[in-house]
Amino acid sequence: VKIPVAGKDKSPLKETVSEKQPHQGKPPETPPASIEDGNNKVSANEQDTKPSENLEDKKQSDTTKRSDSSQEKRNMQEQTKQDTKKSADPNKPLNIILLYGDDWRHDSIGSAGTSFVHTPFLDSLAEEGIKFTHSCVTTSVCWISRATLYTGQYVSRHKSEYPQDAHWYSGWNQTLPYLLRENGYHVGHVGKWHFEWNELVYNTFHWSEPYYGDHWYNINGKKVHSTTRNERDAIKFLRERPTDKPFFLGVCFFAPHAVDHEEEQFFPQPQSMKLYENETVEVPVGGDDFGWKRLPYFFEDSNEARRRWKLRYDSDDKRQRMTKNYFRLISEIDESSSVIYRELKNQGILDNTLILFTTDNGMYMSEHGLAGKWYPHQESIRVPMIIRDPRIPPEKVGTINEDFTLNIDLASTILGAANIPQPDVMQGRDIADLYQPGDVGWRDEFFYEHPVHLHTTVIPASTALVRKKYKFMTWPDYGLEQLFDLEADPYELDDMINNTKLADLVKEMRIRHDELKEKAGQIGLM
Repeated sequence: VKIPVAGKDKSPLKETVSEKQPHQGKPPETPPASIEDGNNKVSANEQDTKPSENLEDKKQSDTTKRSDSSQEKRNMQEQTKQDTKKSADPNKPLNIILLYGDDWRHDSIGSAGTSFVHTPFLDSLAEEGIKFTHSCVTTSVCWISRATLYTGQYVSRHKSEYPQDAHWYSGWNQTLPYLLRENGYHVGHVGKWHFEWNELVYNTFHWSEPYYGDHWYNINGKKVHSTTRNERDAIKFLRERPTDKPFFLGVCFFAPHAVDHEEEQFFPQPQSMKLYENETVEVPVGGDDFGWKRLPYFFEDSNEARRRWKLRYDSDDKRQRMTKNYFRLISEIDESSSVIYRELKNQGILDNTLILFTTDNGMYMSEHGLAGKWYPHQESIRVPMIIRDPRIPPEKVGTINEDFTLNIDLASTILGAANIPQPDVMQGRDIADLYQPGDVGWRDEFFYEHPVHLHTTVIPASTALVRKKYKFMTWPDYGLEQLFDLEADPYELDDMINNTKLADLVKEMRIRHDELKEKAGQIGLM
């Protein structure tokens, strides 16, 4: 895969569709053709939809039952606590399901702040587990986050800055999939991978269906949505797996990521189109010219995040349509995730299974006059995360954790649930330390980094030292520094780097930033 030159390609960083790898030992086949029907708006009778209730009807039903929901949640939490008492065996490797969304920001679930996003399953999963409100990524872009997920390393260490640069494969025997397989797990993957699916990768997974890049696929003459396809493949894995060994399944949804090569960008299923039709999407704070003009001087129309903003948000009509379709895709993933959950329950293995939901990066939805990700602002680096773990002590079920958890921690956490020692090359920590018995010291700051992509005028490099109150941000290509007070200025619009009263703080954070920057490229916990 060649990275296209900016200006010669409609979408300089558009997703490329990987080859579909069929099940267990069969040779590769040509990936199904994606739908290219202009705006992809197809009627229900033209596509293959799953036999589930209309999501809008489900939403209305949930609304009428709101008076009962609090009691239901209490009952569910109590049942989870009782199940935890009965089933949590710290010496028994857990089954593990990773539900991994794409370009999904931290506040885009119903219980996290965006009031009209409908995610009843994820909300209930949080009631049965723990919701982590300060989960962040160390580099906000799809493929680097995936390399970090499987290696437990910063990009400074795994070196995979582009999809075609899978340098992390050189240490394959210390990656998450390999270690799980070598320690007796039945290992499966569904959906987006984003790097070459070669023989090394294929032979590690017992069961695999990698694909991404479109919201709709033609399969055997039927139009199938990527989320429905993810769901069906996950169910097939669960029903075909051997029952005498633990399993790991990564369900890596392509949605709600945009289809970059299409003008319309987001293509939900017809049964979702009534969702949010009566809602009004407001311009976010800093989502206008004021926010755009507060960015550093080198942010111009050639910037990729600005280009995408023009595609999605430069008129109210676009803002309403694009945002609602984005949220519809999220609601569809919520529904498909509930189907996977019910399959676990029907198989009687829910109480020996860790379910981890998170996403690869956040997304600007017009904040700062941008769309996409890449930069160190909160909208870009914060992601949702929920863990349902049978080892969670009963008193912590349904609670919220506000510690900094990072995507370098995901591999460590999954290995911990599998009782597999973490290799020294991994830089993260087991998130279970935050809810299992015992006091542990935990990070109160972290280092963020993103390399330059294509050109400094397209996606300039950025780094940051992030704390709860202050964020020290740098733009290395331009020698520029910024400082934001996240408590007083949560939208990062008031740069305080030249505030003389904060000179000592800037000096201290600059030194600490440089220390963590150096450490990010070395062996050792972060």
